[in-house]
Amino acid sequence: MSLELTTLVWAVALAFVQMLIAVSGASLQVGLTRLAGNRADMPALTGWAGRAQRAHVNMLESLVLFGPLVLVAEIADRINVVTGIGVQVFFWARVVYAVVYIAGIPWLRSAVWTVSMAGMIMVFAELF
Repeated sequence: MSLELTTLVWAVALAFVQMLIAVSGASLQVGLTRLAGNRADMPALTGWAGRAQRAHVNMLESLVLFGPLVLVAEIADRINVVTGIGVQVFFWARVVYAVVYIAGIPWLRSAVWTVSMAGMIMVFAELF
């Protein structure tokens, strides 16, 4: 399996870990009974639990873009050094992003998000 596809799988694993962290935070904050319900009256999560939830949603939004880019690069046989670096930049920036977001460091969070987008742009640029 190529580096690009392997990194995509690890990005999905990261999203899964973020989901577990977000659910843990939500459970601690509102309780398992509320989480198991229909969530119609679910209060907004605050503190690190809210940040973990938002970081997870942001990862899912990014995966919707990253996944197809990697798959198209693989199918179109456009895999090269640039795409390899791009996927690694994306992945490691997303790891840092999750930690920084949950820790609540706003400006650094935005900077790391920008780095992750640069990694995705590197892959995108190699498709043309």
